[in-house]
Amino acid sequence: RIRPQKTLPDVLTLDEVRRLIDAVRTPHNKTYLWTVYSLGLRLNEGLHLQVGDIDSQRMLVHIHRGKGAKDRYVPLPAKTLTMLRDYWKTHQNPQLLFPATGRCGPERATAQEPMATASVQGAMRRVVLELKLKQSVSIHTLRHSYATHLLEAGVNLRLIQQYLGHSSLQTTMVYLHLTSQGQEQAVAT
Repeated sequence: RIRPQKTLPDVLTLDEVRRLIDAVRTPHNKTYLWTVYSLGLRLNEGLHLQVGDIDSQRMLVHIHRGKGAKDRYVPLPAKTLTMLRDYWKTHQNPQLLFPATGRCGPERATAQEPMATASVQGAMRRVVLELKLKQSVSIHTLRHSYATHLLEAGVNLRLIQQYLGHSSLQTTMVYLHLTSQGQEQAVAT
């Protein structure tokens, strides 16, 4: 049996991430995509974030039941906290940070379900087409970009492993191949 070929994931530059998120028109999708990027979340981890998961005192977010049913804490950037607070004021759902939007706005305050997966994926697809990005970009690309940007900023690989919720350091080490710094250092030696 032939093993499937593993390819490196596409990664956006910090400028491309900003352009992509700035191009999103709706506040709920813009806030969601920024949150996913700035916390390094998987699609469903972001959709299921709850108000009680945000610890603004310690500037941490508690991610419940990530892949493999594992919990973890990730650092909460001040910009993300501000965006989440501003967006929450538009719906004031007591539980969900990203409630289903429904047909009209007032339903968000009482929604029991998060936004639809297809909704955020569709928003991402529209923006990628609009910006004519050459890479294969999905919501998960934001997670790969987050990890790569942390590594380029000098964050310890073990910390990145914890933030991403990887059980194996080998899984996290793929980001070593994606950093521009790593490539520059390899050429210099």
